[in-house]
Formats: sequence, C-alpha cells, structure tokens
Amino acid sequence: MSAQPLAESLVQSVDWLAIAPPTLAAVVALAVLVADLFVPEPRKAVLGWVSVAGLAAATALLLPLLDGDRSTFCTGGHARACSYTADRFTLVIQFLVLVGALLAALLSVTHLDDERRRVPAGEFWFLLLSSAAGAALLPASRDLATLIVALEVASLPAFALVGIRHGDKRSSEAALKFFLSSVTATAVSLMGVSFVYASTGTLYLTQVAQRLPHTGGQLHTLAQTGVVLTLVGFAFKTAAVPFHFWVPDTYVGAPLPVAAYLSVVGKAVGFSGLILVTVVAFPSYADVWGPALAALAALTMTVGNVAALRQQATRAYSAVRLLAWSSVGQAGYLLVPIAAAGYTEDAQKAIGSTVAYALMYAAVNLGAFAVAALVGRGRALNRISDYRGLYATNPLSALLLAFFLLCLAGLPPGVIGLFAKVTVFSAAVDAGLGWLAVVMAVNVVIALFYYLQWTALLFRAPEGEPARHRAPAPLTAALALTGVLGLALSGAPQLVLRFAATGLF
Repeated sequence: MSAQPLAESLVQSVDWLAIAPPTLAAVVALAVLVADLFVPEPRKAVLGWVSVAGLAAATALLLPLLDGDRSTFCTGGHARACSYTADRFTLVIQFLVLVGALLAALLSVTHLDDERRRVPAGEFWFLLLSSAAGAALLPASRDLATLIVALEVASLPAFALVGIRHGDKRSSEAALKFFLSSVTATAVSLMGVSFVYASTGTLYLTQVAQRLPHTGGQLHTLAQTGVVLTLVGFAFKTAAVPFHFWVPDTYVGAPLPVAAYLSVVGKAVGFSGLILVTVVAFPSYADVWGPALAALAALTMTVGNVAALRQQATRAYSAVRLLAWSSVGQAGYLLVPIAAAGYTEDAQKAIGSTVAYALMYAAVNLGAFAVAALVGRGRALNRISDYRGLYATNPLSALLLAFFLLCLAGLPPGVIGLFAKVTVFSAAVDAGLGWLAVVMAVNVVIALFYYLQWTALLFRAPEGEPARHRAPAPLTAALALTGVLGLALSGAPQLVLRFAATGLF
C-alpha cells in the first residue's frame, strides 16, 4: 500500500496549453528541417516564411494563457513542486523572446536571399527556431535542471548560427570564440548547480529557497560556493564584464540578423535566468549576489560605454561594433535593478524595472539593427561613416535610426528610453545604492556623446555619390514593426512601465 502514494507523488501532470508556445516553435523547427530535404533550391524562400508564420503563431498562443497562472510537470504529494510555470513573468519574457525572434527572422529572409550560396536555408531556419524554443522555455523553468537545459538549447544553435556562412574565416573564428567561452561558463554553472543540489537535496527553485537558509557547517560553505558559480553562466549570457569579451567579434563575424537576435533574445535568456536563480531560488543569499551584481553592473556599463565611445567611424564594421559595445553598456543598466533586489524588501518592483527596460531595449535595438541591415546591403563594410547623409537618400530610415538611437540614449522624442532609465535609476536609489546611481548617471552622459554623434551624421551632407538603399518587403516589415513598437511605447510608456510599479511574480 505504501508504494501507491509514492508512485502518485512521482506522476507529473502535463498542461499542453501552458507549454504550447515553445513546443510549437520546436515542432516548426523540425518541420522546416524535414521540408528542406524535399523543397527545390529555387523555392527555399518558402522555408523562411513558414518559420516567420510559426513564430507568429507561437506568439499568438500566449493570449490564452493571460487568464491566470498555469503550472505543469508537477510532483504530487505534500511537497508539491513544478518544473514549468506560465505566470506573468514567464509570459512577458516569452513575448519578448518570440517577437524578437520573429523580427530577426524577417531580417533573415532578406539576408538569405542576398547570401543564398553561402548560407544553407534549411539549417539556418532550423537552428533559429530551435534556439527560440529554448529561449522561450527558459523563463518558465522552475527547477535548476530545466533551467540549464533550456539555457543550452537556446545557446548551442546560436553557436552554429554565428559560424553558418561557408568559407568565411571571420565568421568561423567568431563562432569558435563564442563556443569555447560559453562552454566554459556553462561548465562552471553546472558545478554550481551540483553544489546547490548537494547542500539542499532538491533542484526545484522554491524548495531550494526554503532549504538554503537551513544549511549549516560545511554545507553552508558548499552552498555559498554553489550560488556564486551558478551565477557565472548567466552573467556570461548577459555579456556582463568580465564575461563580455566574446561580444564584439561575435557580432561582427555573425550574419547581421543573428547579431540582432543575440543582442536581444540572447540577453533575455541571460537576464531571465539570472532573475530566477537570484530572486526565486537564492533570496537568502542576497548578501552574496547583491553586492556582486552591483559591482558587475558598474563595471559592465562603464567598460561598454567607454569602448563604444572609442570606435572609429571609418573602421570596417564600426557600426556593428558600436552596437555591440552599446549592448554591453545597456546590459549594465539592466543589471542595476537585479542588484537592487538584493538590498530591498520589494524585490518584485526592482525586477519589474529590469523587465520594463528590457522591453524598451528590445524594440529599439532590433530597429537599429534593421537599419544597419538596410545600409549593409549597399555598404558591405557597414562603417559609421557610411551613414553620413542617409537622410538625403532614405529619409524615413534615417529618421527611424535617429529615433532608435535617441531612445537608447534616453532623450526625447525617445520618451520610453528616458522613462525606462528613470525607473532603473530610481530602483538603485530606493535600494540605497546611491553610488551605483551616480555611476549610471556618468555612463548615461558618456553614451549621449556617441549616440548623438551618430545621429548628427545621418543629417550631414553626403560625401561623394550617395548610395541608394532599396528595402525588400521583409526588411521593410521589420523596420515598420520596430518603428511602430518604439513610437507606441513612447506615446504610451505605461504599457511597460507598469511592470516597474507592480512587479511580475
């Protein structure tokens, strides 16, 4: 008789609607891979549109989940715990991930048409959709094993995407650097997870949070070491200094849509994982991860902005390098509220500030990459100097890029960028991190210089024969979507800033 309750406690329920968004992305990935075997070469473009439709459908499947929290893969018995939870936090991050992947897919449709001989279409779309499925799974993960698996499912296809161009040494080198550094960080994180499991006897985040405060003696040291090591892998994914060295070369070596994907979806993966392990699993160790993340935030925003400031306008790929270093600086701002959560009792509000900033950053940064993809069609080296006089040849693209850059800088008319920075700044002040708020203010001023310098270049008189930039339909759609999102958020910033006021969990 005693075997029956034990068996019942091991039975896990499955809520298919809750897991539908990442599942659909994975199913479409497999369908595209199989279809690639039968679709003739001249019609490979249809695979791209199937992928776009699949990502759009996966995003639409978030709507039925808005009526309340849902959990699945749960154990029975008194100590009920779940591996997958579709709550408010999960849905917001999944929306960011899937829309970000959708916009990157629209950019990729045009890119693959331009480089048909160098980039195999079937493999590209399979890898992109697989990575998006893993990225959508991660924010719903509520145990350390699922969290690490989701992290790797999101990351492993990304390595291949970076080096997918045949015969491109720069691309292969970038992929190798990305792979080796990521694998090292993952190995360290796995060791940390094993230490946490050894000291608590569980992998479920809520149970880890309950048991960690009661570890004593040598187990306390083991648990403390595990907490620190677990954070390393997620710090790498967020491109936090000193785990950032892969970013510039990877962005330059990767196809531009892949760089755009990594800058937004890759960061969403890292930050959502970091939030889950710190706020949900390790709240009792806030005295360990709080100061560590505050120091990382200050170092990351400073290194990123100073490096972006030093980019030379005439250097090859300087526009992409500036966006890469800018993304490192923006990662520093995103880390500030997570660090603040370690110093305040209202951790939910602090986390809401990070999510609000991430939504703003995703929309405008993808827009900036979309304009870079447009200019790169005529100027393969994609230098900052190539953007001089863009307003004279393509006024709408120039105005959109100017708007995106001003949002990143936090200046009107980029109202959402200004408000998002204010929420992050106030999160640091409310937590008593005045020194970090000062560091952030200094970095915002540094960033103003290179953002405004690039913006001013768009409206100068062009040198020589101006290059005409024709935008194919998919690229136009990506520009339109990011432009509409940016303008909508600036016109109604409460759409995302309410997360900063109410929290997410």
